[in-house]
Amino acid sequence: MRSKHLSRWAIVPIALAVSVVLAGCTQAQLQGYLPGDPDTTNHTSRIMGLWVTSWIVLLAVGVTTWALVIWAAVVYRRRRGQTGLPVQLRYNLPVEIFYTIVPLILVLGFFAFTARDQAEIEADPGNPDVKVEVFGKRWAWDFNYLNENVYSAGVQATELETTDGVDNDALPVLYLPVDKKIEIDIESRDVIHSFWVIDFLYKKDMIPGKTNHMYFTPTKIGTYQGKCAELCGEYHSLMLFQVKVVSQDDYDAYIDAQRAAGFEGRLGAEYNTNTNLPGTGAVDHSEEG
Repeated sequence: MRSKHLSRWAIVPIALAVSVVLAGCTQAQLQGYLPGDPDTTNHTSRIMGLWVTSWIVLLAVGVTTWALVIWAAVVYRRRRGQTGLPVQLRYNLPVEIFYTIVPLILVLGFFAFTARDQAEIEADPGNPDVKVEVFGKRWAWDFNYLNENVYSAGVQATELETTDGVDNDALPVLYLPVDKKIEIDIESRDVIHSFWVIDFLYKKDMIPGKTNHMYFTPTKIGTYQGKCAELCGEYHSLMLFQVKVVSQDDYDAYIDAQRAAGFEGRLGAEYNTNTNLPGTGAVDHSEEG
């Protein structure tokens, strides 16, 4: 009789597993529901691989844990006619070693693979084809194309009265040529911001008085949405921009158009609203009087 009850319980997880396998996996599931494609930049495939593999490992741990919990609840449940407590065990050394060693291995494994991929993403490949300086400001963006000596000054996104969206045509736009090594120098004019191109699957904080860097190669032509990922004030949600990855000819045409329109030069740190940061030459009044 007991074996029949156990067999019924065993059918449930088996049926669930078969249903999942038969359902198959969509492309969104294969990339862990992350936005973009594996070939958006030279790093996105690596990031997706780390993300999906981590979830597979965690799902296996979860299924094993759930199975053990259900098994213990079924096998050792109180049956009709039984009273009192079952035999109590104070220690079980093999089990204690198991639930100590296995989580330690998991944590070390996640750390090792994350550190490996992050070191690869953060590594400076040198000799960038395009170098862009990005200033975050409340609540917009300035882009300086340093090699070409032109700039683009952005304004805050405009909300549309007829819809819940914004005017995408008026957003600041960062142009990048496809299949070229890009270096982006990231700075802030006022408070902490965060430079985030959603489909690139990587973000970097913009710290006042400090320059951070991003290195990547965009490998797919398209328009990608960007935003500030650090709460920075009242209109944080409107601190939006776009990245247009275009052919080299289209990139050159954009640079020529900026130069012809008079946007030649660089919008540097002289436009920062913080005037008391280290290196600005401002007078320090903290030790006076």
